[in-house]
Amino acid sequence: MAGRFLLAGAVLSAAVLAAPTLEERQNCASLWGQCGGQGWSGPTCCASDSTCQEQNPWYSQCLPGSTPPPPPPPPPPPPPGSTTTTGGDSTVTPPPSATYTGNPFQGVNQWANNFYRSEIVNLAVPSLTGAMATAAARVADVPTFQWIDRMDKIPLIDEALGEIREANQNGGNNAAIIVVYNLPDRDCAAAASNGEFALDDDGINKYRNYIDEIRAVTLKYSDIRIIYVIEPDSLANMVTNMDVPKCQGAAAAYRECTLYAIAQLDLPNVAMYLDAGHAGWLGWPANITPAATLFADLYRDAGRPRSVRGLALNVSNYNAWNATSPAPYTTPNPVYDERGYVNSFAPLLRERGFDAKFIVDQGRSGRQPTGQQEWGHWCNALGTGFGMRPTANTGHSDVDAFVWIKPGGECDGISDPNAPRYDHMCSSASSMQGAPQAGEWFQEYFVQLLQNANPAF
Repeated sequence: MAGRFLLAGAVLSAAVLAAPTLEERQNCASLWGQCGGQGWSGPTCCASDSTCQEQNPWYSQCLPGSTPPPPPPPPPPPPPGSTTTTGGDSTVTPPPSATYTGNPFQGVNQWANNFYRSEIVNLAVPSLTGAMATAAARVADVPTFQWIDRMDKIPLIDEALGEIREANQNGGNNAAIIVVYNLPDRDCAAAASNGEFALDDDGINKYRNYIDEIRAVTLKYSDIRIIYVIEPDSLANMVTNMDVPKCQGAAAAYRECTLYAIAQLDLPNVAMYLDAGHAGWLGWPANITPAATLFADLYRDAGRPRSVRGLALNVSNYNAWNATSPAPYTTPNPVYDERGYVNSFAPLLRERGFDAKFIVDQGRSGRQPTGQQEWGHWCNALGTGFGMRPTANTGHSDVDAFVWIKPGGECDGISDPNAPRYDHMCSSASSMQGAPQAGEWFQEYFVQLLQNANPAF
């Protein structure tokens, strides 16, 4: 399995990458800089004393020296089920379906995916020493949701599910945890995470194809329980940001595409949670009732499918589950933590016919209060730490699990005002500076999360 854990490691041969001349070196990426990956248009060579090494299909980085290539991964295991042959005819018993009743997190282990593991092993750990390096390596073992935010990342689902199948065949009982995140005109009220599909470029049909491909992989692994979070930062914008022209123009498409995703992924082995913001967004008194109406109406229009279990809260945010006292930046909202949000939101949803259960992201909520000066400062917030570990033992009848949805260390957005996809929130007084593009590895931020982790690693 080492070859799978170290997705990175392969150094391109000298025959393929001849050493650049001195003049060319001046235009190469610096040590630790990005030097390749799918969709990358920047420099593909590295400054002296470093080499371009693939970390995963979407990110290559200039690292000191060189690293030997990893051993090839073992061939994927055959699907479960038996095959018998009699007189030239084959009869295949199909694999069982990982169906469930009630809380889909009960009775299974959330899977710690190898994409995030490779980021930690190859990007976080090498620059750390001693106790910090040991602690960083432990983060890789924490189950963290895998984000499928581009068409070309869909093969990662197949890879992860194949690994889970192999582990389960060897006595494990693991479930996949995945984020579906690729709406056309995505992130309509911000700029840092704009996606690959645009409404004015056949975005709805492209999104349907994206969902169709995810469905095909999901059907292939009907023996594995798969838990999807559907489209962070989408429907919540329909409550609070309809004064933003891009959100006005995207509202109908967001609804249509979300309903399509629900319909296609409504399968026996699937549980879905729709993203519903956090206490500091939809938890305000003026927002929470319209939010309940929006989500209940969507659930009704989707046909009240069994697989839509409920809502995901605090995704990529920093709020405490149960704060001992309100943080200064939460005033005057009486709903100042995610427990209060659940307690206020759940009854309103039930009144409207949606008996929603919740999962709550606590991946970056370990330090309270954070260094945020305003609650809306969402980008690479200062003073944050890794939070409570994922568990289905929540002590709350409406909460299925505490989870890590945002992979800690992956950047929220770039802080350079002159860069593409810059959002002003990423250079606020609450934000760590020196940040790369959204989704790229931000080592300084990972170190902050690790140093402030509660409980510590």
